Amino acid sequence: MPRFCFRLSPMRRPGMCRYDVFCGLIVEKITVFGKKSIYLFPMYLHKELETLTRSEIENLQLERLKKTIGQCMQSPFYRKRFAEHHLKPEDIRGLDDLHKIPFTTKQDLRDNYPFGLSTVPLSQVVRLHSSSGTTGTPTVILHTQRDLDEWANAVARCLYMVGLRPGDIFQNSSGYGMFTGGLGFQYGAERLGMLTVPAAAGNTKRQIKFITDFGTTALHAIPSYAGRLYEVMVEMGIDPRRDTKLHTLIIGAEPHSEEQRKRIENMLGVKAYNSFGMSEMCGPGVAFECTEQNGLHIWEDYYIVEIVDPQTLEPVPEGEVGELVLTAINREAMPLLRYRTRDLTRILPGECPCGRHHKRLDRMKGRSDDMMILKGVNIFPIQIETVLLQFEELGNNYLITLTNEEANDLMTVEVELNEFSDDYPRLQALTKEITRQLKDEILITPVVKLVPRGSLPQQEGKAVRVRDLRKTLI
Repeated sequence: MPRFCFRLSPMRRPGMCRYDVFCGLIVEKITVFGKKSIYLFPMYLHKELETLTRSEIENLQLERLKKTIGQCMQSPFYRKRFAEHHLKPEDIRGLDDLHKIPFTTKQDLRDNYPFGLSTVPLSQVVRLHSSSGTTGTPTVILHTQRDLDEWANAVARCLYMVGLRPGDIFQNSSGYGMFTGGLGFQYGAERLGMLTVPAAAGNTKRQIKFITDFGTTALHAIPSYAGRLYEVMVEMGIDPRRDTKLHTLIIGAEPHSEEQRKRIENMLGVKAYNSFGMSEMCGPGVAFECTEQNGLHIWEDYYIVEIVDPQTLEPVPEGEVGELVLTAINREAMPLLRYRTRDLTRILPGECPCGRHHKRLDRMKGRSDDMMILKGVNIFPIQIETVLLQFEELGNNYLITLTNEEANDLMTVEVELNEFSDDYPRLQALTKEITRQLKDEILITPVVKLVPRGSLPQQEGKAVRVRDLRKTLI
């Protein structure tokens, strides 16, 4: 299995010898036809951890799990929880005993707000992040300096895995402050040695100016916003393939289909890699695609992964979709045991050609609490997106509205056209075909409305795809 990858160097430093050192790694310089230098970079940033065998991974997990449980006993919450279930730390002798530990939920974090799950004195905590979702008491996540260092290492590993190196210019269009996405990618990119642009979220024209002026080569953005960036570039007369140096896009934070990823790649002329993270596990860097783009490697030296049925909470067979449950095993301030993420995914069977044996997660299908139920049918927005983005005539923006009339649930799907057309027979035929394909996918017949481009609300944060206007009928 190859352990090195080729990459045209962005460096133009004169006087480089045949060998040079980047990030402490010896790399070989090869001159092609006496003109361009090519550097032979190792594929792995943390080779000893990324190339562990399955048995080595599991041995490390067990060692770290036992240490983490001991750390959790410093928390009043976990001491009480273990006592309620007549459980002692020494009862966990192997990974197969993990199921003995009760689940931790977001409600547990809210009920013990703000510091009830802390496992270290607050004097050792150097930062907190908070995530409230849409309503309710916020959840608070605490970090020691070691936690922040390991977080930066994990994100740096992810970015290195998709080919980013010192010399790249990384623009981060994620929110900073209490949201973990901004600082997580900032510190990971800096740890890797890239020039990092903390552009933050929003202000699309400024984002584009940074991309063109600074020569940005890699960008982090949520999928829906990447589409918005392209639309504004077109309005400004900018061709991203011709007028920018972009080659890599990191996407995540909202469910998206493979069709949306391919559309973004074609629009911006980049390779787009899926990222997964969550504040409760530290932030971004939990799982990431490699250059094979065939699932997200979850870093099992940091986390133990389970997939359970969201109703029965029993494990599902490998390869089946269920709720992702994570146990953090490399944190100090606030490790969570068997945390129910509510995200729906599956473990992909088989080995990855990249040589990493860490399990791979499929892209997130949505959240168990985002599922729509219409006429007894379970539906996820990503199912609708997958159908819509197969039509070249349609843009990226769509809105699903749920209503009810006389106890009948109705779904209306509004989707923007790429170009205005007054060819009504053609539009009618297109509407009919979209409706047919949606019915085949979600088993109910929605009302499909094709609307002019720019008609639907534009978001620079996470896209709002569903409006549930149904009234409770008594």
